[in-house]
Amino acid sequence: MQLFKGTKIYSILTGYCPVCHEESMYKESNPYKLGAIFEMQERCSHCQTKYKIEPSFFYGAMYVSYAVGVAFSTAVFIIAHYFFGAGLLVSFFAIIGALIILMPIITRLSRNIWINFFFSYKEGASSKSL
Repeated sequence: MQLFKGTKIYSILTGYCPVCHEESMYKESNPYKLGAIFEMQERCSHCQTKYKIEPSFFYGAMYVSYAVGVAFSTAVFIIAHYFFGAGLLVSFFAIIGALIILMPIITRLSRNIWINFFFSYKEGASSKSL
């Protein structure tokens, strides 16, 4: 993953600070600990970037979540229907199952994408340089 460090892809896939890429934005790195799925650090301890720019900032991630869910659903349908030869009903249940199982990942991925719309990587960013 170090190959992508310095790009938005790195921050989106790892959940690291979008400005310095040095620290996770989340208090709990495992998205399947559902009690802590939304718990984020207030600021990056390395570059002091404030993650919640304004109250309800991450409501916009719901729109991204819809698009990510559609992308996952399409991928599951193609795999189930065309590669495994499943019927439409079985493909439908595969989509539902995949969305339920992947819900924590989709939630975190959507938040990561949303925050990366507003912040960019700054090489060498630290609390002294911001």
